[in-house]
Amino acid sequence: MLLPASEGAASFAHSPKNTARSGAASAQPQVTIIVPCLNEAAFIGPCLDSIVGSEYAKDLMEVLVVDGLSTDGTCSLIEAYSRRWSHIRLLSNTKRTTAAALNIGLVRARGDVIIRMDAHNTYPASYIPSLVAWLQKSGADNVGGVCLTIPAAPTPVAQAIAVGLAHPFGVGNAYFRIGVREPQWVDTVPFGCYRRDVFDRIGRFDEDFVRNQDDEFNHRLIRHGGRILLVPEIVSYYRARGTLRSLGRMFYQYGYFKPLAARKLGRIFTARQLAPPLFVISLAGLVGAAGFWGPMRWALGALLLAYFAAVVVSAIRGARTHGVRCALALCVVFPTIHLGYGVGFLKGVLDFVLLRRNAGDRLQRLPTSR
Repeated sequence: MLLPASEGAASFAHSPKNTARSGAASAQPQVTIIVPCLNEAAFIGPCLDSIVGSEYAKDLMEVLVVDGLSTDGTCSLIEAYSRRWSHIRLLSNTKRTTAAALNIGLVRARGDVIIRMDAHNTYPASYIPSLVAWLQKSGADNVGGVCLTIPAAPTPVAQAIAVGLAHPFGVGNAYFRIGVREPQWVDTVPFGCYRRDVFDRIGRFDEDFVRNQDDEFNHRLIRHGGRILLVPEIVSYYRARGTLRSLGRMFYQYGYFKPLAARKLGRIFTARQLAPPLFVISLAGLVGAAGFWGPMRWALGALLLAYFAAVVVSAIRGARTHGVRCALALCVVFPTIHLGYGVGFLKGVLDFVLLRRNAGDRLQRLPTSR
């Protein structure tokens, strides 16, 4: 079962456009880092520590932490960092969503390069200078790196969630999760590093999206002739969700907003994003039909057998590296990812395509962090 990913990625090395706007490296530009957050007291400290430890010149860097009215002490922690480091500033986000936070940061940004960072991540010292260097020499409009997933806790379930989020059966060929061997032109990257003029050309982030705002923006960028580069040597470390409930909610939201993005852009991003909802439709349809027509029970059994065989095979492969308990947990993690995404996608089709609803009051009910 494969989720949507960067299909049709082309090798950077063989692209005829890989020298556009390149040439001799220019002086280091002013960089603005935007960090949306909401109730991230457990993660914001390590995130800011890693940003402060960057090899990029601090006098050329500003960090805008845009908080969505946190109630867990996050703001106090950020204020302590801002007192110590003058290039860190705390901004307030009354709308509480990630897209709104990014747009607030864009309005206040002074940099020629805009980097979105996530509070659940930590970043090596070379992360920012590497992004900027590749942005300057590649001609890309947006550059990103590989996001390595680490467990939220030392439990089999948390470990299995981290494994599932980096496994092809769980997330398909999402290159920024499973990695690539060389730089690739792709359709999206996490936590992008953008040229400032991109936002003048195509606008800011669409605030109808609680999830998938990066995907929607990047597809809009490509539609306007932009180029997005994934560089495998640039790595960040993402602290995954720690429970099945939070994992299922996250993927439900990922699926839910995909049809809205497709409606606004006039196309489905990738064919693979249809696999989970088609699986859910097939499963529900066969369950219903089996109650009325006996042969459908065989079809239902065949579908379940094929799916769980794929789950077990993928879990067994994971057991070779992570142990039996993690493999057993993967047998639950994979269905949580696929069913959460599939059900969310179908609900999004109902709300945004068939009923033509707007995001509206749904936005305030969903968390901003990844």
